[in-house]
Amino acid sequence: MAREVAFTIFDVVGVEDLSTLPRFESHNRETYEAVLETARKIADDYFAPHNRKGDLNEPRLVNGVVELIPEVSEAMDAYREAGFFAAHHDEEDGGLALPWAVAQGASAFFQSANIATAGYPFLTVGAANLIKAHASPEQQAHWLPSMLEGRFFGTMCLSEPHAGSGLADIRTTAIPIPDQPGRYKLRGQKMWISAGDHELSDNIVHLVLARIEGAPAGTKGISIFIVPKRRTDAAGQVGPSNDVRLVSLNHKMGYRGTTNTILAFGEDDSCEGELIGEAGQGLAYMFHMMNEARIGVGLSSACLGLAGYAESLRYAGERPQGRHADERDPTSKPVMIIEHADVRRMLMVQKALCEPALSLCFYAARL
Repeated sequence: MAREVAFTIFDVVGVEDLSTLPRFESHNRETYEAVLETARKIADDYFAPHNRKGDLNEPRLVNGVVELIPEVSEAMDAYREAGFFAAHHDEEDGGLALPWAVAQGASAFFQSANIATAGYPFLTVGAANLIKAHASPEQQAHWLPSMLEGRFFGTMCLSEPHAGSGLADIRTTAIPIPDQPGRYKLRGQKMWISAGDHELSDNIVHLVLARIEGAPAGTKGISIFIVPKRRTDAAGQVGPSNDVRLVSLNHKMGYRGTTNTILAFGEDDSCEGELIGEAGQGLAYMFHMMNEARIGVGLSSACLGLAGYAESLRYAGERPQGRHADERDPTSKPVMIIEHADVRRMLMVQKALCEPALSLCFYAARL
């Protein structure tokens, strides 16, 4: 995987050329290689070892608290300490100011090593990017530092039990709080929320689609709100519950190490949220994160394919069976299956599908 990532980023995409731009002038190939090597090592040491264990041991709800295998927390600590939550953000925001293509290159190692554990920072980075793009300066100053440090994680909350992809039918409501402009009380349920609850972070920042009381029907009446799991004070310190309750965990066919949840907002009428941007623009703002997530799923797919190819290649080089077609001596030693023409053909098909997919992802990230 390291060879494919380095070749694609440097030789195909030509990310070094970006160092001529003012934003990236402090970087060069050496710093990019150091970032990618750090990502590879963390992925190998902290993500890959529990990939199977996380799949076999789904998150559990025990006495109202989500339990994950301990290795997930250890992986998040390593990811956090390396600064990858803020990899592409400006240095003044605490980031590394890396090109998006290099940040995606680093992400590729985590996705291929353990897509389920990588899902937690994947969603947090997307939520932080949305806040950076559309929230007010005051909201950015309050929420982004903790998210970019990895203290707070993030989600996107769209679907509801009665409305999956039909977002025009969502019923979650937002009622203005008197004398607090921009603040609302929210009430409703959201379903299929990945990383919706866990104990990996001090707080979870939910980006929630809801309809302000009196807003028109359909998508034009949808707004988006910052709704933390726990309330915070002016200094960003975490306080009491914000009336966001985990109803249950959903069980999935795959990707099982990431929690998937049903969340209830405002059952005790004390769930508060902050409006992002203009009312009625929620779906447009949310597409910032949704489209990023869609591209991210493409990268994840390419990385999973390459991980499968790497395992196939390894196995084919270790498994002896049969002999060459022109070998007539039954006492001769079996050859490794990689020497059989049809096995080599199948390996080439895997390689030919996955490597161009990775190249496309990095090419798009460089644009």
